[in-house]
Amino acid sequence: MQTIWNYLQGIDFQQRFYDAAGVRTRVIESGTSEKVLIFLHGTGGHAEAYLKNIASHSEHFRVMAIDMVGHGYTDAPDISYDMQCYVDFLLNFLDGIGVEKAYISGESLGATVAAWFAIAHPNRVEKIVMNTGMLLPPDEDGAAGLRELLERSRKAVGAPSRETIKQRMRWLMLDEEDVTDEIVEVRFQIYQQPGRAKVIGKIAEQSIGALLDPAQHDQWYNPSLLAKIRCPTLVLWTRHNPGQLVPLAEEGASLIPDSSLVVLENSAHWPQWEEPHNFDTEHLGFLLQ
Repeated sequence: MQTIWNYLQGIDFQQRFYDAAGVRTRVIESGTSEKVLIFLHGTGGHAEAYLKNIASHSEHFRVMAIDMVGHGYTDAPDISYDMQCYVDFLLNFLDGIGVEKAYISGESLGATVAAWFAIAHPNRVEKIVMNTGMLLPPDEDGAAGLRELLERSRKAVGAPSRETIKQRMRWLMLDEEDVTDEIVEVRFQIYQQPGRAKVIGKIAEQSIGALLDPAQHDQWYNPSLLAKIRCPTLVLWTRHNPGQLVPLAEEGASLIPDSSLVVLENSAHWPQWEEPHNFDTEHLGFLLQ
């Protein structure tokens, strides 16, 4: 039986907490390079989403998988949790650790944060990776998948149990076996923190709701935004990504001036977890070129 720990055996890593303008921020990090790579998880997620990828990337980067504001074991202040909050948080985090420019790779919500950060602060970014998340609204098929995600999220935070959390995480995976008891337990323990489930519920309503609300598309999810991303960008997608399908990724990649598109065939919404070797190969190939 393989566990999360097996992916970290033999490497020098640590869990630390940093100050991001008053927000105590949890980070799992490894590597001594001057080049900093930030991994950003998705809605309701946490740094453990990248535990299978830290070892390979730490050979080339100082890898920092973070719990974004409101998530994991990072502070959860009373804020709106709209996109601007995450952009401001990431800027404060980079300032707090004294890093001028970073490589930023985000999954789902983390992908849109990476994109918006690159638009708002182009001088602070080397390259970005948009992993199964795009600054475009979904089509009707995709919207149906996102409505299902929102419903599963409501159940997971409304009555946090191992079963409701497992069903929420099942949406992320192509293969049910990838939803291990261990990763479910990790999220269950996070959601047991006082008040945490309520905050995650607010985040889900805000982030998934924005994708489903046409009134918010002009501000946060429209084609004209993508042309403003000037740094090299990898759009890393999957054949079975629920909510935002491959044609959406193709459209988005075509609108980003300096971009490439890779589609992995054997995963859904967590390719870094479901097919880590293929993810690492494509991801590092882009970052190191």
